[in-house]
Amino acid sequence: MKTIEHWINGSPTAGTSPETAPVFNPATGQEQARVALASAADVDTAVTAATAAFESWSESSLTQRTQVMFAFRQLLVKHEEELGRIISAEHGKTVDDARGEITRGREVVEFACGLGDVLKGSFSDQVSRGVDVHNFRQPLGVVAGITPFNFPAMVPLWMHPIAIATGNTFILKPSERDPSAANFVAELYKRAGLPDGVFNVVHGGKEAVDAILTHSGVEAVSFVGSTPIARYVHETATSHGKRVQALGGAKNHAVVLPDADLEFAANHITAGAYGSAGERCMAVSVAVAVGAAADGLVEILERKAGEVKVGPGDVPGIEMGPLVTKASQERVENAVGTAATQGATVVVDGRGLKIDGHESGFFTGPSLLDHVTTEMDAYKEELFGPVLAVVRVDTLDEAIGVINANPYGNGTALFTGSGEAARRFQRNVKVGMIGVNVPVPVPMSYYSFGGWKDSLIGDSPIHGPEGIRFYTRPKVVTTRWPQPKQQVAAGFNFPTSS
Repeated sequence: MKTIEHWINGSPTAGTSPETAPVFNPATGQEQARVALASAADVDTAVTAATAAFESWSESSLTQRTQVMFAFRQLLVKHEEELGRIISAEHGKTVDDARGEITRGREVVEFACGLGDVLKGSFSDQVSRGVDVHNFRQPLGVVAGITPFNFPAMVPLWMHPIAIATGNTFILKPSERDPSAANFVAELYKRAGLPDGVFNVVHGGKEAVDAILTHSGVEAVSFVGSTPIARYVHETATSHGKRVQALGGAKNHAVVLPDADLEFAANHITAGAYGSAGERCMAVSVAVAVGAAADGLVEILERKAGEVKVGPGDVPGIEMGPLVTKASQERVENAVGTAATQGATVVVDGRGLKIDGHESGFFTGPSLLDHVTTEMDAYKEELFGPVLAVVRVDTLDEAIGVINANPYGNGTALFTGSGEAARRFQRNVKVGMIGVNVPVPVPMSYYSFGGWKDSLIGDSPIHGPEGIRFYTRPKVVTTRWPQPKQQVAAGFNFPTSS
């Protein structure tokens, strides 16, 4: 059986550890490969390679770095279909959905291609007599990314293009559930002309993660995953002197007002809830129906949930694939059962779905729960599956209160025809990313992605301007160039400008 190796210093590397983990095809339920699990020694090998590469890469010109990014971007376009099928085969999402995540990741590459303008410093002339001040930013060194299974291409692409374009070298630790996309991207970087050692991939579990978090040669760590692990990553890495981006979990609400176009709202909420089988940190998992909107909204959501085409991700026309593992399938289906026992109305029950020819696949159908309260497990837990809970409230202010009381604050949406309601919502809701008649408000690459509350541990969002800030440190230079033989008086008082 194929073993997926690490990528260190420009080539596949077996590593020193004999440990491996299975990689499944979620559509069939069958093991299709093994992935090598890195030891601390393997992580050290990657850090050593990245440290050596940093010496020259950090001194390369901005033109050289952006030329590599332009070439890398073209290769992503050329091989989008191939990479999409690699993702679909290991994650389970449809090939179309995988191509979509590649596109959104490529937008960050395009942002990195234009760093020449973003990295311009500032210059202040004659701040004091004969004295000028300017500033600029420099790379940190070796930085690392620890990324989740649900976006094996996009989330890493939110990190490494900016890190590399600003002059750092990068170590990626992707999810061991779908590791092949990372190696494919590494090959594209090499073909784009990126020097060996600038981008490295180490696969593995907790041992590899801990080795990254504690290694003295790693300057910064970016992480996307569950909130408990985000807290662990943040606490461990910062205690070892590192910068940390740590993005956690979510429970995203879509509020529907009575003046909304219910067909439009239900159509987009359905896609936001069940796309990628709900395995998105920005998935719509709660629909908050306000007043008279509730009955009509649930009726349309029921119809649309029943129309979702479920099957293997590589079959044309399929809209939702399987969950990533058998354990995920069981957890989601158990959650639907628990909701029913706690008093929710199971309007659409996706449990027990079998796909002809793929009876062992990790499939579950869309589930729709009505009359869910904020005390139920289906509301409180991040299910990370195709389950949409409907919470009924009387007013917009009550809906805002529900969202603000939730511990997560990643994304939210409002469906309405009222500008006043939209303005009140976006000003009062305690969430980092907001959509108005947009169900999944993931910002463009030139803005930064990050939530509030338990969805962001620390204060460092990802990509966009915050990404530039995170992967660089500033210098401010104050200069004086006196004329030859000019006497400039020096004083013992604290220096001032005059």
